Amino acid sequence: MNRRTWAEPFKIKMVEPLRMMSPQERERAARAAGYNTFLLKSEEVYIDLLTDSGTSAMSDRQWAGLMLGDEAYAGSANYYHLEEAVRGHYGYKHLIPTHQGRGAEHLLSRMLIKPGDVVPGNMYFTTTRAHQELAGARFVDVICDEAHDPLDESPFKGNVDVTKLRALIDRVGAKKIPYLCLQCCVNMAGGQPISLENIRATSELCHAHGIRVMLDATRAVENAYFIQQREPGCSRRSIRDILLETCSYTDGCTNSAKKDCLVNIGGFLCVNDDELAEEARNLVVLFEGLHTYGGLAGRDMEAMAIGIGESVQQDHIRARIGQVEYLGDLLHRAGVPIIRPVGGHGVFIDAARFLPHVPRDQFPAQALAAALYVDSGVRAMERGGVSAGRNPDTGQNIFPALELVRLTIPRRVYTQAHMDVTAESVISLFKEPERVVGLRFTSEPKYLRFFQARFEPVEGEGVLRSVARAASGVGV
Repeated sequence: MNRRTWAEPFKIKMVEPLRMMSPQERERAARAAGYNTFLLKSEEVYIDLLTDSGTSAMSDRQWAGLMLGDEAYAGSANYYHLEEAVRGHYGYKHLIPTHQGRGAEHLLSRMLIKPGDVVPGNMYFTTTRAHQELAGARFVDVICDEAHDPLDESPFKGNVDVTKLRALIDRVGAKKIPYLCLQCCVNMAGGQPISLENIRATSELCHAHGIRVMLDATRAVENAYFIQQREPGCSRRSIRDILLETCSYTDGCTNSAKKDCLVNIGGFLCVNDDELAEEARNLVVLFEGLHTYGGLAGRDMEAMAIGIGESVQQDHIRARIGQVEYLGDLLHRAGVPIIRPVGGHGVFIDAARFLPHVPRDQFPAQALAAALYVDSGVRAMERGGVSAGRNPDTGQNIFPALELVRLTIPRRVYTQAHMDVTAESVISLFKEPERVVGLRFTSEPKYLRFFQARFEPVEGEGVLRSVARAASGVGV
């Protein structure tokens, strides 16, 4: 029997009009933004695939929950609803809400890291590493080698290489490692998941040496779906059950609730240790807000509590991952080089292979993201040399193995037709890659430069050459 096509498990009852600008208008907007898609105005964007962080559509139940916001400064009823939802789905003993994920990362780094420490993890994430380094630590990547190969089809390319981790512990000593940062659906690797078997083995090794394991649970629900679909013995298990087991091997988590939890703002830190929880509650008062709101309105916490319950529903997560896979399949069939297998929250284009004529020091991923916007109004983002930053010792640009453009799909926002439009634009550029011009910095912030840096084309006046002049390499 042929497998039937699936459809989104919801119907639309409110719409937001979109406006398509002309190519000339988009080129002017890109130039004004310094060819950095983060600096574009939202009203200038047609299809916004910059990030899935805080960009999801909330359900009718979540919108209704906003009306139940208890805005008491202390002891809001919504905090206790959220606490119950987190304990029931993630399993941790203590909850400390924060305004978003990086608030939790800040608290964790401040509590656990001493200058000179080493924090291993399965590939860095930008804000996480920044907080670790500001606290005085050095991040060490212990992800499996397969993660750095865009052509490798391994099902769990987010796995920790236990041999690398053991060697690091032997080299620096367990006392120098305050915790291991374990990321689900590893973002910089293309949204690649980690298996339950690997989580268990990693946890056993760390705990045998007295090292905490702290989970970046931002996309743990999506990771649970991949475990359900790919790991032997898990196909009949519920997403909630797999999520609880995932968290059970760790000592706490940071979570940007703006992703899996289906809200526009919010995050949380969870720990099982009583003393650590008291310290976190004391610090959150300094940097976020009282420990029962952590920088959030009561209505935000209520929407988050409801969103957590919705996030583990099978129909939701199947459709969410399915839309990402749909776009990935369109591009893959057209020969566009992407990270395989397709990850959970977006399709990652291998910009280095897409634009072989653009050298790494002209930032091909940044150039391709800008060119995609000018071509169609689709906003994507760079995940390569610009995001990696500079070596703190030498000041030289870091060029990671993967130079990627991320097409990040917000949850419950766009239709398959929007994915078709996106694919058509990417494919048209792929057929004429020589049209794309490399970029150089005109302004470079000290921290997390990819958010606010500005660029200019290395030649000509725009990031896209005209078709007529592309072959000669002459800029428009």
